[in-house]
Amino acid sequence: MARRTGSLMAIAALAGALTFNSGAVAQTAPTENATPTPDNAVMITVFLKHDQSRPLSELNAQLERQGYYKAFPPAGIEVVSWYVMMGIGQVVTLRLPASRLREVNRLFENMAWGAYRTEFYPTYDYKAIGIGLHDKAQ
Repeated sequence: MARRTGSLMAIAALAGALTFNSGAVAQTAPTENATPTPDNAVMITVFLKHDQSRPLSELNAQLERQGYYKAFPPAGIEVVSWYVMMGIGQVVTLRLPASRLREVNRLFENMAWGAYRTEFYPTYDYKAIGIGLHDKAQ
């Protein structure tokens, strides 16, 4: 019995150690009034690939029913660019506080899926660097 109790205690201790050393961190709630600053901002590019088996009017009606047009873009999220890519759908680049990333993802999951398939890509601005390299090479 003592050996079994010792084994159970060892298992409990191991489970506790794994729990505290797993690197798991609780998610924080989005800060609604957070604004992107150089030390907290991220940019993401979102591909909104439309369902080509359905007419545009049907897709737009679905997005309206789901509240997409009312909710996107959320207040305080900067739209860096928003283009239609023919044959694909829409491509939107956003700048936002990192703390609001989950909120933006959930908006697309709840209000855009069905009309769009989404892809997300971390993004950064390379224009000044690329042009600078080009000019230097001249």
